[in-house]
Amino acid sequence: MSTLSIHLFGKFSVHAGGQPLEGFDACKTQELLSYLLVHRARPHTRESLAGLLWGETATDKSKKYLRQTLWHLQSALEGHGSCNGNDGADEGGALLSAEHEWVRLNAAPAAAVWLDVEVFERAFARVQGKAGKDLDEETKRVVESAAALYKGDLLEGWYQDWCLYERERLQNMYLVMLDKLISYCEAHGDYETGLLYGSTILRYDRARERTHRQLMHLLHMSGDRTAALRQYERCVAALRQELDVAPDRRTVALYQQIRLDQLEERGLPAAEPDTDAQTPAASLPEVLGRLQQLQLVMSDVQRRIQQDIKAVQQALKH
Repeated sequence: MSTLSIHLFGKFSVHAGGQPLEGFDACKTQELLSYLLVHRARPHTRESLAGLLWGETATDKSKKYLRQTLWHLQSALEGHGSCNGNDGADEGGALLSAEHEWVRLNAAPAAAVWLDVEVFERAFARVQGKAGKDLDEETKRVVESAAALYKGDLLEGWYQDWCLYERERLQNMYLVMLDKLISYCEAHGDYETGLLYGSTILRYDRARERTHRQLMHLLHMSGDRTAALRQYERCVAALRQELDVAPDRRTVALYQQIRLDQLEERGLPAAEPDTDAQTPAASLPEVLGRLQQLQLVMSDVQRRIQQDIKAVQQALKH
């Protein structure tokens, strides 16, 4: 049995032996298989799947539609030897098991399935929490290969709620991996490749300030100070247009060092840790605490200013 290759990044596709597998033209067949693949680590009740795919339909009809879609999916897969019937037996090589109340996917190695999202997530897990500059050559190649699988956002053109959530999650993982590759390139003097990764990130998030700083530094280290200064101007414009904020002090400090030609030859002026997808949410309580403290300080300053104004006004009257 040939390996079943399934691509969910960009356009949905299923291939066997290098040839497109027939039977996946129906949108609901594609969606059902895609959902099961993205959430492949656990079984799903028929009721939950019916509600997910046909949420606006009465329960009895939605279950009927699910049975029909499962039948189409089983028919498409069984010619490849990747499907089990309703007896729940787990035959080697079967991808789909449809039982009386549950539907599940079997482990990919047993089913001889290659899934781009699975390879991508394994690579991310391998480097999560590791600084890009500390990656070894083999791990760096794994991350590069995983990033190359990202041919486009998850299931482009689909707008189901579950898909939008997973699309954003996987895109964040993609940007984090590119960020680590930039750090690796910077540490190893491969400025040209690092610039390509940075430009890719900004196509997805043009106001990602950390990436602008990385590009400013890479451009300066590559000998193009003018381009580094222009990158700062692009950063300022993107932050103003997207978020209506000014650059933070680290970005301004880097700009001034480049402008005055005072940047050290190696390393960013202030070391920045690599960011994983969950980092921003984890720091929100700290940000809130700092903002509340700042609010108290500003209130005290405002009160003192009002007192000083009144004292001056009283003095002027005399």
